[in-house]
Amino acid sequence: MKVKIFDESHEKDLEQKINEFLSKLSGEVIDIKYQVSISMFSEEQIYCFSAMIIYS
Repeated sequence: MKVKIFDESHEKDLEQKINEFLSKLSGEVIDIKYQVSISMFSEEQIYCFSAMIIYS
């Protein structure tokens, strides 16, 4: 079992990175965990889109 973690500031970038990884993956995907976090820095909202792919 292996794990690959992705972290992007935009959901479309995360989608692209995951799709690229999955297209090259020769093993089996066991699970995908997805998370979004939001924080404030001064008056700016900062988004973090992350995913963890568990595969064999």
